[in-house]
Amino acid sequence: MPSAVATFGIGIAGYLGVNLSPYMIAAAQSALGVDVLTASWLVTGTLLLTAVTGLATAKLSAGPHRLLVARVGLIMAAAGFGAAALVPAPGVVVAGLLVGGVGAGGAVSSAGAALAAFIDPDRVSGFSGLANRAVITVILALVPLLPLVPISVFGTLALFSAAVLFTSAWLPSAPVVDHAAAPAADAAASGLVGRRPAQAETIAGFSLLVTFALWAVSEDSLWAMAGVMGAEQAGLTPEGLGIALSGATAGGIVGAVLLMIVGNRLGRAMPLATLLIAGGALKIVEGFVTDPTVFIVVFIVWNTIYAIAFFYFVATAAALDADGRWSGPLLAVYLVGSSLTPVIGAALVESFGYQGFVVALGVASFILVVPAFLVARISSRLQRTEEATPAVVEEVAA
Repeated sequence: MPSAVATFGIGIAGYLGVNLSPYMIAAAQSALGVDVLTASWLVTGTLLLTAVTGLATAKLSAGPHRLLVARVGLIMAAAGFGAAALVPAPGVVVAGLLVGGVGAGGAVSSAGAALAAFIDPDRVSGFSGLANRAVITVILALVPLLPLVPISVFGTLALFSAAVLFTSAWLPSAPVVDHAAAPAADAAASGLVGRRPAQAETIAGFSLLVTFALWAVSEDSLWAMAGVMGAEQAGLTPEGLGIALSGATAGGIVGAVLLMIVGNRLGRAMPLATLLIAGGALKIVEGFVTDPTVFIVVFIVWNTIYAIAFFYFVATAAALDADGRWSGPLLAVYLVGSSLTPVIGAALVESFGYQGFVVALGVASFILVVPAFLVARISSRLQRTEEATPAVVEEVAA
């Protein structure tokens, strides 16, 4: 439980800026006296720094410096966002947000890598998703009760980062592996234990990162354009949009609970492929709906499927390597795609219209089924090999 609290809490701290981005834009406008576009670019820059830093520190987080990356990141996030919340000078606000974004990247990579340390990646991914959705739902409900100004929005980011800093000692460490001794160990178990297929793992890992980034763009583009598309196409009111977004959050919680219950009993490849196909079909359906109630229902079902698929992607990355070599950068890669989706979504809508837009997103999901399925199969095979190896080595030793 302490390890889970630290891992999930630090991960939430890294992603909190993404979830609070609409509030951050309003707070930046209040602090700097700028228009929406300028404030949006500032927040986008902050989130991109989180993504880039997460990728840059992923290798450190997969090794013995994981705890250092987490603590330095959380301190930077608390200090940066805290300065932006407390000091009204425009230069301090801008610099504070950028420093805070860099710090959040360290939290993202360290927590992502730590997920690989748990025994059941599928079930733990569900637990992580449940914790994330539950905490974010509470924060999203509480923050608007106060004026959307720097002290309430940026202060929330700073306080949460500072709070989870005290749990960082419980963060699971990376396994200590003597790679130089690995060949000798393999030779000792000759004929019984083969060396872990590093080349297959590396190819699968990079393929997973690319697939996940492209999938993130296809999913979050619809999320970003849902309000405008729903209003123009189905007559969706602001109140209806609020119901859709709240229902989508609840759907994510339901998806997390389902994965916690199922774990790895259904495997990983077939469920992920099925979810991508279903999600792609629902994205296409959403673009042809003209009734607001049906639009809301389809949106909630689609987002529930999206959440479960997200958790399966995380589990796949965690199972590829126990030191978190792939789960560390996975969450940062997602941020790269999602931070640019408002621009990408608007460009696609302008070029193809709403129906062409959703068809393009659906086709993208269908294409990504193939690499996702193959990587998920490889991750399951590697996980089974890794679990079987210690028992065989003990038998050889005996």
